[in-house]
Amino acid sequence: MGAGSYFRTSQESASPKATTIHTRTKIRPNDKPYRISPKVTRRSLALFPVPMHFQFDNGISQVQRRLPMIQSIVTHPGGSHKDEFLACAVLISSFPVSIFRRDPTEDELADPQVAVVDVGHRHEPDLNNFDHHQFPRDMDPTCSLSLVLQKMGIYEDTKEFCSWLETAEWFDCRGPNDTAEWLGVDRESMAKLNSPLDVTLMQAFAKQSEHHSGEPVWEVMKMIGSDLVSYVTHLRARMDQVGQVEQVWDLGEGDQGIKVAFVPRSDPPIEDASGVLAWRIKELELEEEVVATVYPDSRGEGYGMRRFDDSPVLDFSLLADEPEVHFTHARGFIAKTSCTQIDRLKELLILARA
Repeated sequence: MGAGSYFRTSQESASPKATTIHTRTKIRPNDKPYRISPKVTRRSLALFPVPMHFQFDNGISQVQRRLPMIQSIVTHPGGSHKDEFLACAVLISSFPVSIFRRDPTEDELADPQVAVVDVGHRHEPDLNNFDHHQFPRDMDPTCSLSLVLQKMGIYEDTKEFCSWLETAEWFDCRGPNDTAEWLGVDRESMAKLNSPLDVTLMQAFAKQSEHHSGEPVWEVMKMIGSDLVSYVTHLRARMDQVGQVEQVWDLGEGDQGIKVAFVPRSDPPIEDASGVLAWRIKELELEEEVVATVYPDSRGEGYGMRRFDDSPVLDFSLLADEPEVHFTHARGFIAKTSCTQIDRLKELLILARA
């Protein structure tokens, strides 16, 4: 999905109810090398009953629905927490409206143009009501941010790409004691994770009953929400790009065999192909098998070769005397080569077998 691209679902094809399809497929090779379809992943895909379009503009992704536009946001008064702060931030990244910190009225709860966040004891996505406090105590931790991300169709990807989200859900729903136990740390360690950023932003948000465009707190919230949505949607788009061309090589024989993930050079180039390939390896549950990645060198015409998850199986410093290799790190975790021939790249990887 490139800049200025629009993707719409037709009204005629929309189903009467929202449907979630869960896929969890373990990928295994039939032959070598083998290609992996980007359509087979372990993420959940949400099908929405209303037309949507995705707009990518100046690096900021906005998910906009053909629903009545949100005209205002209402969240609870008093002390503030990360979940409603971030939920509001995500909403204003697409709908730059005012935020009111007070209890909602019945009319507002019934009005889809008013997003009610973390208050109201209702979860009604069609009405843009996003409260979780009425959920059963034994339900998986789900906060108001979770519900907003679900409505926007990016919850699964955010949970996959942002490891902090699940911790935020636990902290908001189960409190510091249970969260510390879940993380395997003591309660005191939780407080050590706070910083002036957390304290100052939460206090500034709580001190005002209203937040409007142009005000410092509102603008910071919009920046945070826009950055989060952009990061998640753009990473998914780049992962889909990589998934179209990626290969996994099985090299060597028997106990000396290795598995390497490869992304060929493309035009236009895929941004941060090496980092995106690492996410694809994890998504495809190959992180226990792949020992290295090969990807286009951003500084030259050749390729970079890097140990995956710092696997000790390969030592690229062994390639220092190879004529096409112009850089190897002394610690052996990375090498750069001007070579573009696939067969020779495979030979170099075998030579780097420690």
